[in-house]
Amino acid sequence: MLQHILRDMYIDPELLAELNEEQKHILFYKMREEQLRRWREREEKEQSEEAELKRTARLKQSNDKRVQWLRGSDGEIWVWIMGDSPGDKPYEQISEELMAERARQQAQKEAEELWKQKEAEITKKFRDAMAKEKAKIVAEKWKIETEDRKAAKLMEEKIQEELKKREEEERQRGEEQIRQQEELRAKELYLSLKQAQQHSQHNECEDQEWKEQLRRSKAADEERSHKARRARDEYRRQSLRAIQKGKVADLSNLFKGTSLNNEPEIKLNSNYPRPLMTLTTPARKAWERPSRPISREILIRWFKEEQLPRRAGFERNTRAVAPWFHGIISRQEAEELLMNKSEGAFLVRVSEKIWGYTLSYRQQSGFKHFLVDASGDFYSFLGVDPNRHATLTDLIDFHKEEIITSSGGELLLEPCGQRKNPPDYSYLFE
Repeated sequence: MLQHILRDMYIDPELLAELNEEQKHILFYKMREEQLRRWREREEKEQSEEAELKRTARLKQSNDKRVQWLRGSDGEIWVWIMGDSPGDKPYEQISEELMAERARQQAQKEAEELWKQKEAEITKKFRDAMAKEKAKIVAEKWKIETEDRKAAKLMEEKIQEELKKREEEERQRGEEQIRQQEELRAKELYLSLKQAQQHSQHNECEDQEWKEQLRRSKAADEERSHKARRARDEYRRQSLRAIQKGKVADLSNLFKGTSLNNEPEIKLNSNYPRPLMTLTTPARKAWERPSRPISREILIRWFKEEQLPRRAGFERNTRAVAPWFHGIISRQEAEELLMNKSEGAFLVRVSEKIWGYTLSYRQQSGFKHFLVDASGDFYSFLGVDPNRHATLTDLIDFHKEEIITSSGGELLLEPCGQRKNPPDYSYLFE
């Protein structure tokens, strides 16, 4: 009966009810033991079959391998020594050509990958910028009067054309940059391979030194790539911000009807109350600006002739001079004004070195001074910020929210005002 139950792994319920507790435990133990025996038997069989299949496959593969030597017309194995046969190039030339080809292929592959990434970045950047421009203009349309709808459409098309033009220019610059990098990389790889070959032939003991040099070269490449990627991200972020806060703001102001008077009243912003002044600029003969400032009088004339019409130093949409604006003061005077200020304090002074300004910034450990180029139709930092701003106030407002350099993280937090009466810029507005 027990063998029958273990074979079928089943017991009739009526029979089970007749068994006492001890017998039930023994029966269940035996049934569990039989289950384990069958499981182990099945596992061993499967492992045996799998091992047999692997052994058969190995035998089959080993039997399929054949080596057949190419034989010459004389029946012997054909042998060719590279560089020794008639018409062959010298071994050194063949080796150099192979290394040059390997370097070129590797550089081309890297350049293609780099261009794919850059093209995707450029496409995304200008697609997002155009979408934001479109959304901003659509949101502003309800404010536009009926007679200005045509002007709004023309302005929208102009902005889209400018964005497309900038995208194409950046694509061309990107392609040229990738091409130059590809050529440079091919030369670097060729030289690396050449040096590796020379080192190997010259002295085997120098192999370790070459490996260390290669490691440092790769580490430097990775560091440059990391810095370039970080710079591209920072440039893309700031460019999009500049588009949003610059061109869109100008378009919005255009339809809101904000405009500048030809003869604005100027409020000298200082710690002392000053009445509103009316600036009257007498008609003067057009002047030719020197290549750089040569005297204080030339600087004052430049400011009056070129900067006042552009509202340099004014607060946005007001007739008051900005609290951060100063006249022609020295670096030492600027640092004295900022000495007791907290980190993030700043002022803008007329530069004596270039046609532009100097932004003096208070940091925790000292001071920084950034030159602002105003020689063209825009304002931008020299060397640290690729963005161009329509007005000096736009540049200052932009960097109240966006850092000037990624390494320093400078944000313009607190304007540094005047200590003198009259202010140090009063002669610029006389």
